[in-house]
Amino acid sequence: MLANDMKKGQRGTQVNGWSFEIADNLKGVTRMAKVWGLYTEIGSIYIHAIATLDMPDGSTERIEFTPKQSKQIAFIKAAGF
Repeated sequence: MLANDMKKGQRGTQVNGWSFEIADNLKGVTRMAKVWGLYTEIGSIYIHAIATLDMPDGSTERIEFTPKQSKQIAFIKAAGF
């Protein structure tokens, strides 16, 4: 699934193992999400920190990026974020 196709309420797992639920319908390299980790909180997460998305049929799917998002992600990682 493309990162821009994620909708509010979509659940998944981050690279660090924490669960999340998307809290907005925006597009881009950051998304607002409710994250269940050491604490439960709402904030911005980078889309490259998303490992898998939970699909309605119970399966999981990896996230894909557009070429523009891939370029932005490379810039963000080079900056150390």
